[in-house]
Amino acid sequence: MRGSGWLGVVVRFVVSALVLLFLGAVLPGFTVAGFVNALIAAVAIAAIGYIVEAILGERVSPQSRGVVGFITAAVVIYVAQFFVPTMRVTILGALLASLVIGIIDAVVPTELR
Repeated sequence: MRGSGWLGVVVRFVVSALVLLFLGAVLPGFTVAGFVNALIAAVAIAAIGYIVEAILGERVSPQSRGVVGFITAAVVIYVAQFFVPTMRVTILGALLASLVIGIIDAVVPTELR
């Protein structure tokens, strides 16, 4: 994060939580109740994604923008619901959320993420 330190990490998780709240409001099959739970979901998704990348390598990263990255992100989002009590995600909801997050990731400049 180029020297942004803890503030950058906090901002990134707050933005991720806001994106999850937005997705919960507009996507079918994806719900998360409240900002605190969305923040917990953002942390869970980041942690699970980190573990998956550590085990399988960076080729499964959503930043690779390939089909494998897309499917891996959907699986990570789906699995996160088992760690966040107020998060409910269907397979379709996870796929849609992964698609929207991938689009946001492609459009938003790296410096702002």
